Amino acid sequence: MRLLRRQLLVLSPVMAAGSAAAQTGWIVVQSADNSFLVDMPGSPIYKVIDSTTPAGTPFVYHSYSLEYRRLSFVAQTTLYPAEVDVSRPRINLQLALDDRAQRLQGNRWSEVDWRQAQGATAVESIGPIAGGSALRQLSLLKGRRFVSLGYLAPADAMRAPEAERFFRSLRLLA
Repeated sequence: MRLLRRQLLVLSPVMAAGSAAAQTGWIVVQSADNSFLVDMPGSPIYKVIDSTTPAGTPFVYHSYSLEYRRLSFVAQTTLYPAEVDVSRPRINLQLALDDRAQRLQGNRWSEVDWRQAQGATAVESIGPIAGGSALRQLSLLKGRRFVSLGYLAPADAMRAPEAERFFRSLRLLA
């Protein structure tokens, strides 16, 4: 199950994230690159994930992940290299949604909500995972800055207080 969680919570098509055993108590997590703050129900594992653009330009994701009870949380960010066209953020975010949908039951999201959040183009989505779980994610693109939150849990926990706190707590800093 850990491997499945890792594969589903990676919110970009070009990387892989880890998971962590949670500590108790909510904390504010600040990204290492000072791009965001988010509340998490314990201390996450921090990883720098190397990636490359389709043209081969290297860049990194900062990833924070943990498992808490029957819930998994991931927060990630990157600053896309100059060669990535971010002039139409909705297209970039749709590509990420389409990639992630390939891992969902039925290969599609059951809910997709486009909006503006903190001056960024954003999309929140929920989709079913085999075995009764679901994935909820929020992805934002503001300029070259990509930030995503992912939450994997039983399908009936998509709006649990822990999920709501996690998603509502996101604050972009840069």
